[in-house]
Amino acid sequence: MARISYIESASASREAQHIYEHRLGGKPANVHKAMAHNPQALVPFLAFYQATGKSLDRKLWEMVYLRASFLNGCQYCTQRHLASSKKIGLGPRDWKALEDGDLAQFGEAEQAALRHTEKLTRTPGQITDTDIALLTTYFSDEQIVDLHLLVGLANLTNRFTDPLGLELEFPAEAI
Repeated sequence: MARISYIESASASREAQHIYEHRLGGKPANVHKAMAHNPQALVPFLAFYQATGKSLDRKLWEMVYLRASFLNGCQYCTQRHLASSKKIGLGPRDWKALEDGDLAQFGEAEQAALRHTEKLTRTPGQITDTDIALLTTYFSDEQIVDLHLLVGLANLTNRFTDPLGLELEFPAEAI
């Protein structure tokens, strides 16, 4: 059960109603309904979410988001991204590998990004020149920045959704 109230369309401020209709197609998720307590934060969050990771392959984008969510134990974000990752071809075998940190089935670039995701999530202050140099083997500076922004986005939403008890809007997927 959510630890805060959701702002439903009927009781939303004009600004939140506008966001719901024009930015979210009239279908806000519970994360949006919670953030609507501060619509001035919801607008840049949506823009940041949409812009983050644009230079990364969509499959890698989903893998990174899922890996960070698994590391953080965030059920809400994990479930949302299990659902969206199906659309780009990830499935139960991939999810289990991402959850367990068993990265052998993935390509070298994906493994490098996923290992970096783990270090950036668990020990960000320990990222070194060597860590970044390894990434430059596979990724451009733009992609490295996008990877860092994406991990930051995942960590932000992981620290927002589950701690507030936000509920999924659909049945959970078993891994």
